[in-house]
Amino acid sequence: MSSPGGPVSADQQLVEHARRHGFVVSAKQLASWRRAGLLPGHTKRALGRGRGSASVPDDEAFGLVVALARLARRGARPSHLALALFGEGHPVPEEAVRGAFGEAVRGLGAGLGEEGPEKGEDGEEWAECVADEVVASGRRVRLIPARVRRIDEGIARYMRERGVAWPPPELADLDANPEPPSLSGGEVTAAAVTTVLRGGAAVTPQGVGDMLRAVQPTGWGNPGASLAEYTVDDVPHAAREVFLPDGGMSTVPDGDVRGALLVLAETAPLEDLRDAWEVSGATREWALDLCARVEAELGAGELSDAALAWLMGRAFVSGLVLMAQVGDRHWSPTDRASDTLILLMMRRSLRDLDGKVPDCQWELLGSPAVMPAPLIPFLQPRHASEIQ
Repeated sequence: MSSPGGPVSADQQLVEHARRHGFVVSAKQLASWRRAGLLPGHTKRALGRGRGSASVPDDEAFGLVVALARLARRGARPSHLALALFGEGHPVPEEAVRGAFGEAVRGLGAGLGEEGPEKGEDGEEWAECVADEVVASGRRVRLIPARVRRIDEGIARYMRERGVAWPPPELADLDANPEPPSLSGGEVTAAAVTTVLRGGAAVTPQGVGDMLRAVQPTGWGNPGASLAEYTVDDVPHAAREVFLPDGGMSTVPDGDVRGALLVLAETAPLEDLRDAWEVSGATREWALDLCARVEAELGAGELSDAALAWLMGRAFVSGLVLMAQVGDRHWSPTDRASDTLILLMMRRSLRDLDGKVPDCQWELLGSPAVMPAPLIPFLQPRHASEIQ
């Protein structure tokens, strides 16, 4: 038999523990967190000598209750609490963590081609039809956030006022494409939707170049886009291991990208998820800090290291990261969870590439012109550190 008031006394221990740390929680809150999978249930312990048993809190529950009391606020979603706890290193139940990451994925592109193609319908044609419907509805991918555009314009104005030719003519000289495309917002949106729905099957060298050009400052030549566009011509033997003859990219899974991200949410080691979570946060800090430093230099009327870092990365991967991070003004735990899974997918793709194309020049990722500093050690293949 159980001792009278066993479960209540167990909850009371947690309530008192929270109070000693300056927080007020109730038994009702504890029950709510437990139903959401954020707190482990009580355990039974024998009292011995025929005195029955009593319910006692799990050892990990004490730290979790204090953290939950600190993080919880009116209307806080359980999934956000699970992610916040996980990010801080608390032993939140694994099921709650994976559920929160899965919820983040299911929120991406809600309503976008959820029913999939009909039986016998061509997948490529179906994806293009969905993309056309999205464009016709007026929805658009935001290419260059207003803050980034203001910085670009500020730098251009600074240069021209000092008699510097702008955009830099050297970039045009390094761009091998004589007639680079200029995609409209609708075309970029259609390409983005198609890529989400078809995954690697929709990725081509020209498509990569198109995306890099779509987010560059107005009038720039783009050597990075040019390298992507001419990959097959420049390195045909290596390129065909990655870009398939009938179209598509072999290092990115075919099919709906959200499905691949859900698999990662369900199966990736928790240690990998936490590493990617930390890198995601550091990358956002990098982007916002770089913006602030360039704005400070513009305000002082003296461009220096921050502006140089901005200009070096603006047409490469660093520029794409800037667009994504600065464009999300209200960055929720769900947004960070999505970024976390995308980073893990990127790392898997690069490691797959490393296996398909030996002797890649991974040291080039270490250039600030190519990759934001927080991403470099995370994305490089394991052996790449030996090259440094």
